[in-house]
Amino acid sequence: MTPSLDLTTPAARDALAVRTAVQQKPSLIGLSRAEMAEALVSSGVVPERQAKMRVQQLWHWLYVRGVSDFTHMFNISKDLRAELDRRFAIARPEIVEEQVSNDGTRKWLFRFPPRGAGRPVEIETVYIPEEGRGTLCISSQVGCTLTCSFCHTGTQKLVRNLTAEEILAELMTARDRLGDFPGRDTPDGAIVPAEGRKITNIVMMGMGEPLYNFEEVKKALLIASDGDGLSLSKRRITLSTSGVVPEIARTGAEIGVMLAISLHAVRDDLRDMLVPINKKYPLKELMAACRAYPGLSNARRITFEYVMLKDVNDSLDDARLLVQLLKGIPAKINLIPFNPWPGTNYQCSDWETIERFADFINEAGYASPIRTPRGRDILAACGQLKSESERMRKVDRLALEAMMIAGHGEA
Repeated sequence: MTPSLDLTTPAARDALAVRTAVQQKPSLIGLSRAEMAEALVSSGVVPERQAKMRVQQLWHWLYVRGVSDFTHMFNISKDLRAELDRRFAIARPEIVEEQVSNDGTRKWLFRFPPRGAGRPVEIETVYIPEEGRGTLCISSQVGCTLTCSFCHTGTQKLVRNLTAEEILAELMTARDRLGDFPGRDTPDGAIVPAEGRKITNIVMMGMGEPLYNFEEVKKALLIASDGDGLSLSKRRITLSTSGVVPEIARTGAEIGVMLAISLHAVRDDLRDMLVPINKKYPLKELMAACRAYPGLSNARRITFEYVMLKDVNDSLDDARLLVQLLKGIPAKINLIPFNPWPGTNYQCSDWETIERFADFINEAGYASPIRTPRGRDILAACGQLKSESERMRKVDRLALEAMMIAGHGEA
C-alpha cells in the first residue's frame, strides 16, 4: 500500500478560517529586491537609508536559511521582527496531503488561502529522486486552459494563475519537507540529505501552461536562480510549454532557462486533436520559434517531449517525420510512456514499439531517452496531476464557502 500522510488537522482548518475572515497580509516572498525595499519603506517599517541593508538580511533569511517565521531572524532586532510580523507574511502554504510512491517519488497537495474574494485553491507538486539528482516538478496554474486530450490536468478547468509567491512556495515548502535548507532543525518526517541538496533541478511541468502566466513565472524563476539566494543554476531549470509561440523568445531572453516543448505529434491534424493550442500556433510557427530560441546551441538543446500513445503517434512513419521536423535544431527527444488516469481512452504504446521508435531516433543522431515512469501509483507521473479542488467533498466546499461569506460579510 502506498503510504499517504494527511496533514489536515482541526488546527489547520481553524487557521484557514482565520485567514479567510481576515484580509491576508502582503507577503515578502516573490518580491524582487527593489519591490521588497519599496514595501519596507512605504509601510514605514524601515527608513529608506536602511532599505538596501535590510533587504539583504531578509533575502538571506528567506532564501538561503529558509525561515518561515520572522522570530528566527536572529540578527534583526526584536522590535523590528515584531513590526515585520505585524505588517508582512512569509508563511508556507498548508500541506493538505503528502503521498510517497513505492519508487520514492513524493507528491504534495498544497492549499493556498483566498486571493481577494476568491476561494482557497489547491495544486500538486511532485519530487522525483534519482541517482545523483532530485527533480521538483512545479505547477504554474490551478487547472489548465489547454485541454490536451491525453493529460489529466487538462480535464480540470483553469481556476487562476499562481503568483510568484505561490510558485516559490512550492519549491521552499518541498525543501522544508526534504530537510534541504542548511542549518535548520529537521522537520518531523522529513528526508535528511546525506550530502548536498536533495532538489538539484526544477521543471515547470506541473499543472498549467507556464507561458500563459509569464510574468509571475519569470519573477519566480529569477528568484530561484538568484546566486545569493536559492541559487539554482539556470542550466538546471527547465520550462515546458505546449507551444505559446509569442512568449518563447521572451523566455530565452528574459529568463534564460532551458526550454522543453510538449510536442506529442508531428502532423498538424493529429496535434490539433492532442494539443489543441496547435490550432492557434501550428507546427511551422512553433518550429520557427524553437530555431530562433536565444542561446540555442548543442550545449543548450531544446527538449521535445513526446508521449507514446498506442496506435496514435507511435509508428515508424511518425518517427521519420519527427526527425525531419527537428532538422537543424539542437535537440533531444524525451519519449514518455503514457501514464493512465481515471477516465482516459488512451493506452500506452507497447514497450517493443517504444524501443523501436527510440532506436530510429537515435540512429538519426538525436538522443531519445525513454523516461522511466515514476509515481504512477500515486498519480504523480507525467500528465497525471490534478488538484483536489474538484475532488473535495461537497461538505468541505460548503464549509469553506460559509467561512468566506462570514469573513467578507456577504449575504
